[in-house]
Amino acid sequence: MKKIFLLAFFSGIAMMGFSQKYAIIDTRYILDKMPEYKAAQKQLDDIAAGWQKEIDTKQMELDNMYKSFEAEQVMLTEELKKKREDQLFNKEKELRDLQRKRFGFEGDLFKKRQELIKPIQDRVYNAVQKMAINKEYDFVLDKSEGITIIFADPKLDKSEDVLKELGIK
Repeated sequence: MKKIFLLAFFSGIAMMGFSQKYAIIDTRYILDKMPEYKAAQKQLDDIAAGWQKEIDTKQMELDNMYKSFEAEQVMLTEELKKKREDQLFNKEKELRDLQRKRFGFEGDLFKKRQELIKPIQDRVYNAVQKMAINKEYDFVLDKSEGITIIFADPKLDKSEDVLKELGIK
């Protein structure tokens, strides 16, 4: 009796699976086709490169301070040695704080990405949602990141439909 119930249960689930309508999209492909995304990404890259240059400059200053300290260490009094070590410590802390502020979790880069990229991603999401409702899809899977799809029938890829919905191409 238990086996019959389980067989009927799994058969029902299998039948439900056949009646569902789904589509596969590639958000990376869609975003790469959007000029405003490319412009925002370039702006973000330029900002990040400027911040990285600032950090690299401070790192070089710190490295030079360490080299100078190493060379002069034997000639310094204990008091001067301690003072220089404190300066090095403070400079290193300042550098780590700057790195965290610029590139850390919820740092300046994260905030700038939210400001520049998120509205574009929201447009794509809304277009996907609208397309899914209009075409009555039960599932829309994204094959660009996160979900691994070993094989997908190309006719299921609806990325072009999303681009059309966005008015691109």
